[in-house]
Amino acid sequence: MPGVACTCPGQRCPTVNGVSDHPHIDPKSPKLMYLQVADHLTARITSGDLAGGARLPAERDMAAQFGVAYDTIRRATAVLRARGLIVTVVGRGTFVIPEDERPRD
Repeated sequence: MPGVACTCPGQRCPTVNGVSDHPHIDPKSPKLMYLQVADHLTARITSGDLAGGARLPAERDMAAQFGVAYDTIRRATAVLRARGLIVTVVGRGTFVIPEDERPRD
């Protein structure tokens, strides 16, 4: 059951308790591991599996769930921020940006 987190007063957002559907991260792949994680999360967000406004688990928790280093998740979330898919609010967490608020390509 998702919890609730607020990004702004009066707003309620579901919290993703875990990022299920773990990708197979191949350390031998020519594609960098953080890009594999970023691409997997991008696919989950754009498909609607991770809904707009959902709060992602803490980076350290995601690192444990994905079986990768914390820095790998940090780099992956930086890619997602650059893609305009997530926003991090200091002291609150990292949230999926709703589709209608994402920048258009």
